[in-house]
Amino acid sequence: MATGLYEGLDEGYLAYRLNQTLYLATRLNEAGIPTIQPAGGHAVYVVANEILPHIPNYEFPAQALTVELYREGGIRGCEIGSVMFACLDPDTGLWHYPKLELLRLAIPRRTYTQSHMDYVADSLAQIKTRAPSLCGYKLTYAPELLRHFTARFEPL
Repeated sequence: MATGLYEGLDEGYLAYRLNQTLYLATRLNEAGIPTIQPAGGHAVYVVANEILPHIPNYEFPAQALTVELYREGGIRGCEIGSVMFACLDPDTGLWHYPKLELLRLAIPRRTYTQSHMDYVADSLAQIKTRAPSLCGYKLTYAPELLRHFTARFEPL
């Protein structure tokens, strides 16, 4: 923990870290893959609902992109969208969905090289070429709280 705190104050290290996320976001944007801008210091957020506009929120487009990225390149991402934030209004019985469906690509410190970032970008670019053929998912199990940790899905 002390090393992490020490490095977190090292301006050279911070510049390297910010440039690494910027590099990945730039590569993705050049491939026509939208990201939240500016790129973060620890992660790049891909706007999944712009890549998969044919998948409605209730079929979890960010989850679909997350699964496909794992299938394509063995790359783990995290859904930040309707699985995590959709909520049922107890008074109306209607679901409220977030506007953004994001795929978070967290970049652990001192782990990946530029060639790894290229691999991630190339994998997402490959997925984008077949995006219209991808399907959404249905929820088959979800706990009452924090469903994004242990939910289960089936492809539609």
